[in-house]
Amino acid sequence: MTGEHIKVGRTYPKIAQILLYSTGLGDQEFIVGYETESLAEFQDLVTDLRSTEARRHTLADTPIFTCVHRSPERILELIG
Repeated sequence: MTGEHIKVGRTYPKIAQILLYSTGLGDQEFIVGYETESLAEFQDLVTDLRSTEARRHTLADTPIFTCVHRSPERILELIG
């Protein structure tokens, strides 16, 4: 099932994905991270992932956090 997720993810070459195993972090077996410049394209990816076989085995959705990457210097500049 993870292979299917990877296959779907590869159809979005502008979105970088990373799979992290999360033993001991709540009930999740793994966490998936994505990097993209396009939230619209990310939404399309999420929609496609929700139609995979693995989705049938999802007991509960966890939050999706989005953020903007900034250097530490830029963050300090922005917060004053």
